[in-house]
Amino acid sequence: MSTEASSLNRNSNNNKDASVAASSGNGGGASTSIECSTSSASSAIDFLTLCHRLKTTKRTGWVRKGIQGPESIADHMYRMGLMALIASDIPGIDRDRCIKMAIVHDIAEAIVGDITPLDGVSKLEKSRMEQDGLDNMCKLLGGGSRAKEIGDLWMEYEENSSPEAKVVKDFDKVEMILQALEYENEQGADLDEFFQSTAGKFQTDLGKAWASEIASRRRKEH
Repeated sequence: MSTEASSLNRNSNNNKDASVAASSGNGGGASTSIECSTSSASSAIDFLTLCHRLKTTKRTGWVRKGIQGPESIADHMYRMGLMALIASDIPGIDRDRCIKMAIVHDIAEAIVGDITPLDGVSKLEKSRMEQDGLDNMCKLLGGGSRAKEIGDLWMEYEENSSPEAKVVKDFDKVEMILQALEYENEQGADLDEFFQSTAGKFQTDLGKAWASEIASRRRKEH
């Protein structure tokens, strides 16, 4: 057995001893543990139930264009998470942080929905609405370190305040134009406006390279 494995065994035994000691007392510690566990489970399920809306709410841009079976908000975030997972390593970029950011960046839309520029809502008001929604979701989760992490990741993305946020912002645009290309090919839709809306707005070499590849394929297929 390796030294590391031995250490893990010792830690496991220590944890078991601590657990036995706690349960052999007057019962107060065990009762508190069960209550905390129940509360945490309840908060988690409430939060996840609310997040179900991300799976059922369709992305507004595709609905407006009459796309059949349009992707949901969760569909969009899931593929962004995969982008972060498969992307080549970039010096100074925390891949795990990018993955987490990708899967929470639109999470407030579970409450406010997918607001687009055509909805007549200013960027400031949209941000305020989403911030309020996010705050409510974090309260539903019961606060604590996980809620704080989600809030911090969301704000970092919203403010475009880190190298990771810039990468994920590019993934957001790349995922949209890739989806647009797929809908053009599958349904014969004219979705040029989505490509035009992202032109010249990519911040990273990775985003530019992937967008260029999508544009190249679109030229060949049309």
